[in-house]
This record gives sequence, C-alpha cells and structure tokens, in this order.
Amino acid sequence: MRRILKWLAMGTLTVLTLLVGTGLYLYSVAAHRHPEVPPTALLNVERHQIGPQAYVLGHNWLRKSRSGWWEMHLEGQPFERGLVNGKLCRDLCEYQEQAFYDQICQLVPSHFYRQFLKYLIAFFNRNLENSLTEEQRLEIYGVAQTAYPKFDEIGPAYPRLMNYHAAHDIGHALQNLALVGCSSFATWGDKSADGELLIGRNFDFYVGDKFADNKVVDFVTPTQGHRFVTVSWCGISGVVSGMNMEGLTITLNAAKSELPTGSATPISLLAREILQYAGNIDEAVAIAKKRHTFVAESLLIGSAADNKAVVIEKTPDSVAVYDPNNRALICTNHYQSAGLGNTPLNQQQMRESASVYREQRIAELMTKAGPLTPVKAAAILRDQGGLGGRNIGNGNEKAVNQLICHHSVIFQPAKRIIWLAAAPWQLGKYVAYDLNKVFAMKDLQTDHELVEVDSIPAAPFLHSAGYVDFVAFRALAVRVKNHDANADPLELIRLNPEYYHAYVLAGDALFYDKRFGEAQRVYQMGLSKEIASKGEETHIRQQLAKCAEKLKGA
Repeated sequence: MRRILKWLAMGTLTVLTLLVGTGLYLYSVAAHRHPEVPPTALLNVERHQIGPQAYVLGHNWLRKSRSGWWEMHLEGQPFERGLVNGKLCRDLCEYQEQAFYDQICQLVPSHFYRQFLKYLIAFFNRNLENSLTEEQRLEIYGVAQTAYPKFDEIGPAYPRLMNYHAAHDIGHALQNLALVGCSSFATWGDKSADGELLIGRNFDFYVGDKFADNKVVDFVTPTQGHRFVTVSWCGISGVVSGMNMEGLTITLNAAKSELPTGSATPISLLAREILQYAGNIDEAVAIAKKRHTFVAESLLIGSAADNKAVVIEKTPDSVAVYDPNNRALICTNHYQSAGLGNTPLNQQQMRESASVYREQRIAELMTKAGPLTPVKAAAILRDQGGLGGRNIGNGNEKAVNQLICHHSVIFQPAKRIIWLAAAPWQLGKYVAYDLNKVFAMKDLQTDHELVEVDSIPAAPFLHSAGYVDFVAFRALAVRVKNHDANADPLELIRLNPEYYHAYVLAGDALFYDKRFGEAQRVYQMGLSKEIASKGEETHIRQQLAKCAEKLKGA
C-alpha cells in the first residue's frame, strides 16, 4: 500500500511539475518585447472636446454623426496614429473590449479555462509579432498605450491587442463560419448604370449585439502609402472593408479553413497593407503573394484604375485570382477559381454551407435589377428572401440580409464615394461620404456633418410588424436557450414561422423538458423549411431519432 501511495505521490508531483513548468513556459513565450518608438509630443497631449460627441487632438478628430456612425481622422507616423486612435477612442475601446470580453466569458464561463486558454493562445501565437511589419507593430503598440488594465486577465495590453487582430482568423476556423457569412458583389461596364465600377458588401460578423454598437468609419492619412478609409470598430489597425484614394477597394469574405497550426499574418492586416500600398489589381495581388496567412479568405478587390474587380483567393500557402471577366462578380464564402475551387475542403463547403445558395440569390437579384445603381445595390444587400423570392424566415443564413450585419457598404471607386448603412443592421438609411471632400479638410474646426445631402432611405421592413416580431423573436430565443421556465418555446414559431431555426430552438427546448412527442412534431415541421446548412439538418435528424427512442422506451 505504501508503495502505491508513494507512486501516486510521485506521479502527482510529476504532473504538477509539468503543469507548472508548462505554465511558466507559456507565460514566458507570451511576454512580447515592444518595438522601439520615436519621441513624440503627443504622449503628453489629450483630446479636446468641441461638441457633445466631438473631439480633436492636433489634426486628428473623432465625432459621432446623426446617422450613428463614429467618424475619425488619423494622420502621422505609425506610432502616433495608434496613440491618437487610442486617446480619441479610449471610452469606445473600453466598451468594445468589454463587449468582446463578455462574449468570451459567455462562451467560456470557467475562469480556470479562460486562464488556460489565455496561455494556450499565447503559445500558439508566440511568433505572431514576427509576422507583422514594423509599421503594424508600432501602430498597435500606440493603441496599447491607452488600453485599460482591467482586461489584463486576457493578457498585457500590447500582446493582447495583437492577438485580437488574429481573433477573426482563429474564430472563423474554429467556428466553421458560424459567425462569419459575408456577401459581396461588383458590376461595371454595361452591368452598371453609369458604366463605372460599383461594389456592394455585407459584413456579417456577429460577436454579440454590443460589439456592433459603436461602428467607426476611419479616414487615414499615413506618412507612407495612400490615404484610405476603413470601416470597422475602434482600436483595430486591420481592415475588413475599405477604399483608398487611388480608387482601390477591398472586402474580406471568409472561406472554409483547416485549423491553423501556427501564427501567421492576420488577414485583416494583410488587407490593410493592400489598401495602404496598392493602387491597382496587380499591386494588390503582389502584396497578397508576399504574406503567409492564418486561414483561407477571399478578398474582393475593386480597382478604379482597372475599372473592374477580381477576387484574390488566399490560403495560408497559396494565392489564386478569380476573374470571370464578364463585368459582374459575386463573392460569398467559397472559392471559385479553377484550382482552389476544386479542393476537397472547398467542395465540402459548397455542399454543406449556405454559401452557394446565397451566391445564386445574389445572381438572381442582379439579373432582375438590371444595370446597378447605389439604390439598386442597397436593395440587394437588404434582401431577406430565398431563391425565387421564397419566404425562408427572418435571420436565415441563406439570405443576403441575415439580420446580423455589422456593417453594409457600397463603394463607387471612380467617384471616391462610400455609402454606409445606419443601424440596425443594414436597415437604416445609407449615407454617402465623398473622400475628396473629407480628405481636403485639414482640421475639424467645428462639429458638423460630413455626409453628403443625398441618402438612400431606410428599408420598409424597419417600420413593419415583421421587424417588431423579429426583435421579439431574438429576445425570446435567448431566454429559451437559457431554459427560462417562463419562456414558451412554441412562441418562437409564431414569431418567425418560416425560419427553420425557430423549430430547432423550440424542439431543443421541448426535448430538454422531456416533452419528446411535442419535440418530435416540431422537428418534423422544421425539416420542411429552408435549412441553412447540412450540419443543422443533421442535428434535426439526430434529435428526431432520439425522440423516437425516448418515446419507444416510455
């Protein structure tokens, strides 16, 4: 017995030693050296308020427009841009990081596991800094100077912010696109009303409602490269949607990825490099070929210089260019080039996800609309129907408008005009910014509106009973998933009767409550609806089998 206890003690000590040693090692590799920064007087300068929600700091400024967008201008050297970004947006960045942190806590409730994941991600991304350019490191380090220490549980400010730039990449690989289902399209020549390039895009990236509360349109004047505008959230140096003053645009669309095996250039930072330094399609492709990235992504590139658009299809190790050369282009979440389009992983994505269906619906809408204008493009981006206009429920991933959109953008590259939709989602009015006018401003002397007078009105759905029901549906869905005893799962079906997921949520809740006969009937009804993915259909069928087994044994 003593020998057994001795061996158990030794084994326990060995395990503890390994755990402590691993923890110390992970902590050591998580510690990053910060870049050397040039001296700047901006370290000791604070923002100055000129309006209720308007601030200036040197030639940089931040204000909130009547449409709900935060408008910001940054200029100077990389570290200065990051520093000013952090100082102007400090309150917004705290709110944004809190929203992100709350979502992490919801997904990983255990403090112990969050700590473990922190060190695991730090180990995984131990070489991330080496995958960034010096300019990118300096800019992120600048933002880190104003980061709130209360989030140090996640990690020290500088490595924490670097890792946030990789969150999109790791997240869409781990979640198999559950949070990422973007759509974009382009027309030019006789497919556009004025013959010029026109691009529409929905950035369907959902990390909770609060994450999308403060959307930022950022006008950047760097000391090197092109001036550009980017649309995202505060504190980010990367780009997910943007246009530069050469009339080059870039939008990101996630593709199916293998689980990353090591750190590389985050895709949003590659997009930023392209936007800042490319003036045409060839230059964009050349930059894309230089970088090793985490995951698979499609980058729709529009170019006023070429008056056309292409899709750069990027995997961690290869690049392909999809160019059908027919004056129209659609990009959802699968590859289309001859090489990458035929890979087993992409073929699986096409069979099992909503990507192909959404592409077909966009093509159908574009054909029906004829030569596109910004107004027609907005109508496509807001479309909630299925093929042939079929009602597939509100919120379906197969719809162009999934009602989760972080931002919706329309670009007119030749005119240097960008249209942005006001909240909620892409249902609010689209307002237009003329980059020529915005960049001509040397300072923000007074708190005034920057958008053009013309706008695209809000979607009629925003003022309908259907919208009221959908808002109620989303709120009830949270209560049902949390097993609220006072929440009636069948009410979900009344509120959104054509949406398959209403039946999934109701069926799962009924199954949880051991109401197997009712659950079986609800699941069977769900199978008659337009289901977004093969995985979700499989879940319904598995639950039906479990119901049958439970009822048989009753």
